[in-house]
Amino acid sequence: MPPPQSYPPELTAAESEQLLSTIKDWSIAHGLAVRPPLSLVSAETDPHGVLATTAPVTLFPSPFPRVCFEQAKSIQRAYNHLYALIAQDEEFLRDIVQEILEVDEFIAELWQVHLKVKEEGYVQSLSLGLFRSDYMVHQATNDEPPVIKQVEFNTIASSFGGLSSQTSNLHRHLCLADYGLLENPLSTKELDLPENESTKSLASGIRAAYNTYTQLEPIHNCCVIFLVQDPERNIFDQRYLEFELQRNESPIPVFRLPFAKVLSQTTIANTPRRQLLYHPPSNASKIFEVAVVYLRAGYGPQDYPDSTAWQARLQIERSNAIKCPTILTQLAGAKKVQQVLATPTSSSEPSILTRFLKNSTDEVDNLSKTFTNIYPLDDSPAGLEARKLAVDPERCKGYVLKPQREGGGNNIYRTAIPPFLNSLPETHWKSYILMEIIMPPPVRNLILRNGVIENGGVICELGIYGTCLWDQTSREVLHNEEAGYLLRTKGDKSEEGGVAAGFGSMDSCRLI
Repeated sequence: MPPPQSYPPELTAAESEQLLSTIKDWSIAHGLAVRPPLSLVSAETDPHGVLATTAPVTLFPSPFPRVCFEQAKSIQRAYNHLYALIAQDEEFLRDIVQEILEVDEFIAELWQVHLKVKEEGYVQSLSLGLFRSDYMVHQATNDEPPVIKQVEFNTIASSFGGLSSQTSNLHRHLCLADYGLLENPLSTKELDLPENESTKSLASGIRAAYNTYTQLEPIHNCCVIFLVQDPERNIFDQRYLEFELQRNESPIPVFRLPFAKVLSQTTIANTPRRQLLYHPPSNASKIFEVAVVYLRAGYGPQDYPDSTAWQARLQIERSNAIKCPTILTQLAGAKKVQQVLATPTSSSEPSILTRFLKNSTDEVDNLSKTFTNIYPLDDSPAGLEARKLAVDPERCKGYVLKPQREGGGNNIYRTAIPPFLNSLPETHWKSYILMEIIMPPPVRNLILRNGVIENGGVICELGIYGTCLWDQTSREVLHNEEAGYLLRTKGDKSEEGGVAAGFGSMDSCRLI
């Protein structure tokens, strides 16, 4: 059943003013916030980095098809399992890397770190994934039922789990308030907001890894390290997970370690297990053994400005700490892997998924249904055909070009694809994938960004979180859970959706 045409409701000037005031105050009071961008507050104005501002957020939860929401949630554990298996398949990842390492220095350097640790010998077989599978609703015509199609699968620094829970709480507060915030508030029945415990669920994944590590007789008190960028605008999102780990009856020590300070604040114990030891700069006499390193940095070239950054990543990878993610798990999230999984095959050719899910026909079918067509730009027959598509001024309008990068702001869309590719040597084209653009149904909403309300058509992207702990050697899965959701919404004229990158906004689902 579609939402009423009056949704979101038309606001009077008084309602708009009251909503704006409430959102700004509620968001800061509840940590639905980010550090302000330089475009809003200059470094000279805030030299000590003490200011915070409301995260970009919709005024109302966006309508989202219940059938698509439930489908996405129901297959997350299968996706967790699939990517754990991909991370265990070194031969498969090696073949992927070999195809692009000549034209992608970052991927090549990651692979070299893995090879160095492999030569020395890995000491930690456990791997932790805090994943997020991102989807958009696809509905080519009004007569077709809506379906979900995967945009990407994130294996490193899957952000906004902390702020997502708070966005759901904000919308519940705004729309269902009994004190008459709106002249015609929506009833609970009209506004079907699903529960969202992404903060607790993601923290439980880290806790599962921590508890497993501490069972093996550590030599010091243990801790969790959040490996972070410095400065970090999206700090409150990360802090929610930290505080959740410290909240219950067994609080876990959590420290934030800037990526640039790994070598100065950590050491490797001179033992066969190579424990990673953290030395808090505020307490020189204290030593913690790092049970889990949760990477919120290290996902792109910008975090590796020199060779010491790669030495830092090597130090973490060769240590006994459980990594979230390991190098192999990070590589499993490369866009090239997604392309290999989703490139159409002939009816007589089995899906590549059967390589990993040998005895899981249902899982293969369910996952395949979420794929949109993705093509390589290499020298294979499929790649040569895709190159023709990509440089055709008309046919390119149905596609997006993606590099092997996380973080938003890296994609090339539609008619911008031919001139972009023509600016590169053809030998570099194979480091990109070509993906059919998903066609979402029209939705309207209002977005509060930097104190200004934007009103118009929007596009929503649903992310489903998952946590998975597995043993690379025995292939045993010790923990596998779906872990809440994220809804990001952008204006329908924007072609990027990253909130931290300045394009999207936080949202929550109104199931319809």
